[in-house]
Amino acid sequence: MSATQQPSTEADAEAESPDKEARLKSYLREKAADGELYFKSKFIADDVDLSPKEIGALMVKLSKSATDLEVEKWSYTSATTWRVQPA
Repeated sequence: MSATQQPSTEADAEAESPDKEARLKSYLREKAADGELYFKSKFIADDVDLSPKEIGALMVKLSKSATDLEVEKWSYTSATTWRVQPA
C-alpha cells in the first residue's frame, strides 16, 4: 500500500472561513478584555457556534496572525488549553 495524502475535509475548509475567524476573534477579544483568558476549545464551542476542531485550527492561525491578541498554546491535558490576552 502506498502512502497518500488525504484530501482536505469540509471541516478544514470551514475553519478557514473569514466569518468564523472573525466571530472567534471577537469572542476572544471580549472575554480577554480585562486580562488573561484560559480555555479549552470544547468549552467555548457552543458560545461561538464552532466545533472544537474548527476552533483549534483557527487558534493556530490566530496565534500567527492576530496583532491585537497574544495567543499561546498553554498546555495539553486531554485537550489543548489556550492562553489569550490583549496585545
